[in-house]
Amino acid sequence: MTLVQGQNKKISARNQLRGTVEEIVLGTVTAKVTVRVGENLLESVITRQSVEELGLEQGDTVTALIKSTEVMIMVE
Repeated sequence: MTLVQGQNKKISARNQLRGTVEEIVLGTVTAKVTVRVGENLLESVITRQSVEELGLEQGDTVTALIKSTEVMIMVE
């Protein structure tokens, strides 16, 4: 993975949620990254290498991009 910095980028993902990294749990190959968006927590499993290359740390401000073919809605 090559990270390009300083360039304007466009992406088709419309669901973009700004949040703060709450926790990073590193495994051998993967990592679970928990991001707080308001009162909600999002969890993403990405490669450990991506965490390292992005320099992710607890407290960092990040944008979670959500691209899915299915979104479920639940009401109580």
